[in-house]
Amino acid sequence: MFKRIFLFLGLITYSTLIFGQSNQKISISFNNTSLKQAIIKLEINTNSIFFYQHNWFEDKTITKDYKNANLSDILSEILSQTPLNFIILEDKVILTKNSIIHKSLPIGFFDTEDRHLVNKTTVFLNEYNKSPEINLTTIGKQNPNSSQDTYMVSGIVTDPNTEEPISNLVILINEGDKYTTTNDNGYYKIEVPSGLNTFKTNLLGYDSVSKNVVVYSDGNLNFNISESAEQLSEVLIEASRDKNIKSAVVGITTINVEEIKNIPLVLGERDILKVATTMPGVKTAGEGASGFNVRGGRTDQNLILLDDALIYNPSHFLGFFSALNPFTTGSFDIYKASIPAEFGGRLSSVFDIQSINGNTQKFSGEGSIGPVTANLALEVPIVKEKSSLVTGFRTTYSDWVLNLLEDESLKNSEASFLDAIIKYKHELNKNNSIQGTFYYSKDKFSISNDSTFKYNNQLMSLKWNHSFNEKNKLETILINSQFKYDIEYDANSSRNFDFGYKINETQLKLNFKYLHSKKHKFSYGINGKIYNINPGNIKPRGNESEIIARKINDEKALEAALYLSDEFEINDKLLIDVGLRYSFFGALGKSTENIYEENAIKSPSTVTDTKEFRNNEFSKTYGGPEARISFRYFLNPNLSLKGSYNKTIQYIHLLSNNTTESPTDTWKLSDYNIEPQKANIFSLGLYKNFQANNLEISLEGYYKSMNNILDYKVGADLNLNENIEQEVLQGEGKAYGIEFLIKKTKGKLNGWLGYSYSKSLIKLDSPFKEEIVNNGDFFPSNFDKPHDFTVVANYKLTHRYSISANFTYQTGRPITYPTGKYNFAGEQQVVYSDRNKLRIPDYYRLDLGINIEGNHKIKKLAHSFWNISVYNVLGRSNPYSVYFVNEGGSIKAYKTSVFAIPIPTITYNFKF
Repeated sequence: MFKRIFLFLGLITYSTLIFGQSNQKISISFNNTSLKQAIIKLEINTNSIFFYQHNWFEDKTITKDYKNANLSDILSEILSQTPLNFIILEDKVILTKNSIIHKSLPIGFFDTEDRHLVNKTTVFLNEYNKSPEINLTTIGKQNPNSSQDTYMVSGIVTDPNTEEPISNLVILINEGDKYTTTNDNGYYKIEVPSGLNTFKTNLLGYDSVSKNVVVYSDGNLNFNISESAEQLSEVLIEASRDKNIKSAVVGITTINVEEIKNIPLVLGERDILKVATTMPGVKTAGEGASGFNVRGGRTDQNLILLDDALIYNPSHFLGFFSALNPFTTGSFDIYKASIPAEFGGRLSSVFDIQSINGNTQKFSGEGSIGPVTANLALEVPIVKEKSSLVTGFRTTYSDWVLNLLEDESLKNSEASFLDAIIKYKHELNKNNSIQGTFYYSKDKFSISNDSTFKYNNQLMSLKWNHSFNEKNKLETILINSQFKYDIEYDANSSRNFDFGYKINETQLKLNFKYLHSKKHKFSYGINGKIYNINPGNIKPRGNESEIIARKINDEKALEAALYLSDEFEINDKLLIDVGLRYSFFGALGKSTENIYEENAIKSPSTVTDTKEFRNNEFSKTYGGPEARISFRYFLNPNLSLKGSYNKTIQYIHLLSNNTTESPTDTWKLSDYNIEPQKANIFSLGLYKNFQANNLEISLEGYYKSMNNILDYKVGADLNLNENIEQEVLQGEGKAYGIEFLIKKTKGKLNGWLGYSYSKSLIKLDSPFKEEIVNNGDFFPSNFDKPHDFTVVANYKLTHRYSISANFTYQTGRPITYPTGKYNFAGEQQVVYSDRNKLRIPDYYRLDLGINIEGNHKIKKLAHSFWNISVYNVLGRSNPYSVYFVNEGGSIKAYKTSVFAIPIPTITYNFKF
């Protein structure tokens, strides 16, 4: 080592003796001559000896004549656009790649601690180049006249197996002196010191890559990083490194789809939506209920998206299972507070679900066989390293499960479902890719012997991703979503009928992203959709039926929006994400609208006139700005304070007389007499990481005020009603709460504990007595459950065996009870309490599971995974509802439970 140092220093001293050849005047011509041939020609014409490596020369050609020019001037010009430098020592010309040979040491070199540096570039670069274990990369070429201390390095990080960009990956510079993270397109940009730097990547689930990089100028450095072959810990919900404390997003829940397999759920199904309900702020009205209540919102206030297309009813089997295939689901984010300006049309939340990108290298798949369903998903390469096809199919053989239910009316029922998804993605080139998704689900069930219910979802999305350059991106998305249901009533009577309903929407979205700088990241775009609704039609079933065919007039509307947002990094501590969305809604004819008396109840007797609107004529328009503001402030490197304010507008309403969402509910557009719902949402939270980010703690509070919330008059008739506005009430709502979450992501014991205290209230007040509920005061909504406590835990016994548990406690939901009775006309009548004044008993449940991984041999047909679980181990008969009937002249109360006994399950999963 020291011998090489002295030889090198000797060369530096000798390099000061430069004579003759550098000042020699020569004439030479190059005509489309390669760089290597030009060097050889100079060597011959100057009688100099050139030293270089043959693989240094690029495919560059030179065409120029030189007359009486200095050799040094010629070399400077022909090497100017290459990474090569040179030095002339008498009759020798030494070429170097990137770095230069210095003529002298810097002043004060031997008085500094950094004696190994010369002009901020190591003298020992030759040692790095000779060492096979050191990965050295050079950006640009050294310029002895440059005084610049820092340079900008940017690039793209991709997965070489899928060619997909890797987002939220951390790039550390010089062991953490500086760092940056990649955006959604895998792009990063960071300013680094000139000279030698160490770049190191860090992202859970991916290999850590380290590169020694000599930086002489601004330049590009890309990374190809593969998923780690190391077995993942049994972490159930995961986020990127520090994302929970670094981003400006408040109230986001990210579900790790791959690792939910350890959570014991009903009948062994790997259900991503059921896992979501174990997180604070996401609830359902009861066991087996469909629909979600997010932070005190109604079930219709959630925007549930699969590959950007809306799913109106994401549930199977009366709400017991989700209609989303877990094997084809790639990512799942729930926005409960900081809803991005890109999304709109719902008040409370966005469920952003993206399907996986298929394997472009080899054929692979995943499947499961359980007690009620069979599931198979395949990934098929179409064009290697460019395109792939993902298919998933799931079906059930679940009728036998109904015999386990406590409710006698359900024991002789029938139920079946299926869902299928196909996704194709193709990378056209570096800047363009296309993908298409088609999804279909179908349910059929019969609760009684005379009625059969059928409903299905169908959606399609086509997306074109285009990159104008590293800073400007565009997404163009065409979407169609449809939901419909049919009821077949066949009781061998004159009242047999077929009833149908359908909603269809078509949408076009243009989403732009502009990476202006490290401090400003812009998103902006425009979208528009057309609604078409068949509110209901009925026709006789069979020749004996006396039902008269009838159809409600179709509804149609246009909804559009513009949005702009900027993620603005003010300084190292404060990050602000500010956005503005302007939405517009127009109800379209052909329609006939009722005009009612002013200051009067809407009823048939108060109709003063009707107004006719032609086809596609606006009958009523609404709109307004929707602000989206959030911030993050670092109190210290591992503790951040976040806050947000969202204003949201919803132009569509769900009509339902049930406590929970039902597949036979109908959607109603805002129109001449029914106004859109509006909300203002405030959130504030603290986020802290411990133990090298293995332990995450968050505390969030929120307050939500709502207007024009739809409710119903007593005895409201919603089916085949052309004048729905006469049956509904629009009131105020408010919800507030505090949520605590502690999550351990690594180690033998991992999982999370969540608790929330929340209130969801509604107020139905009016100048008219008939429309006042509970004296016009706020009262609990049907899904108000103040206390919600959940523990999900997994303990890893060995690499193959683990045990898991899931415990849930919730306050019983509100109910209206009889509080008194009297006799009238020989029958006992009851007096009821104020609406939702009392509650059913509290809910609690414990589930246990054993997880057995297959052996870890590399060469085998498939990797297997067994799950043995028991749902409701304690056998608690949790009440779903309590209802009252008049039997034999007296009032009797009945309790309905769903699963009142322990339900054991064995599920086999395989992956190849």
